[in-house]
Amino acid sequence: MQLVGYARTSTLDQTAGIEAQERDLLALGCEKLFREQVSSVDVPERTQLASAIAYLREGDVLVVTKLDRLARSVRHLLDVLKAITDKGASLRIIGLGIDTATPTGRLMLNMLGSIAEFERDIMLERQREGIAKAKAAGKYKGRKPTAQAKAAEVFELHKAGVGATDIARQLGIGRASVYRVLQSS
Repeated sequence: MQLVGYARTSTLDQTAGIEAQERDLLALGCEKLFREQVSSVDVPERTQLASAIAYLREGDVLVVTKLDRLARSVRHLLDVLKAITDKGASLRIIGLGIDTATPTGRLMLNMLGSIAEFERDIMLERQREGIAKAKAAGKYKGRKPTAQAKAAEVFELHKAGVGATDIARQLGIGRASVYRVLQSS
C-alpha cells in the first residue's frame, strides 16, 4: 500500500496554499505527490489528477487535504471515486477524516459532497442576486481586467521573443488575453 498525495490550487499565485497542502500530505506519509495550479471550473481536464489516478495500484490510497481540492461537483466526485475504486484503491480526505476504504467513509463522502454542492449553489445564487442589486443601483463595475493591468509585462515578454502560452503561464492570465493585449496596440 502506498499513500499518493494530490494538491491543487485554483491559481498560480496561491503558492502558500499549495505549499501547505504539500506539507500536510508529506507529514501524513505520502510517498508520491501530484500537484497542479488550475481552476477546476475553467480547465475541465486536470492532467495531474488524471496522472495521480493512473498511478494508483490496488491497495493504494489517494490522499487530499480537503474535498474542494479534489472535485467540483457531486457528479465529478462520484466519477473520481469510481476511477479510484476501479483501480482497487481508496480515497482519504484529511480535513474531513474520511476514508473510503470503509462503508461509513463512502456514505459520509456522498452526503458531504451533496451538502457542499448545495452550499455552493446557494452561494452563487446570493452572489447573482447581489450583483443584480448593485447593477440596479448603478454601483456594480465588475472585476478589474487582469490582463490589461499586465499589458506592459505582456509587451515586454513578447518583445523578448517569449511565446503567448509562456507569457500567459508566467503572468497567470489566459492565452487569449495575451493575444487581445497584443492586438490592442
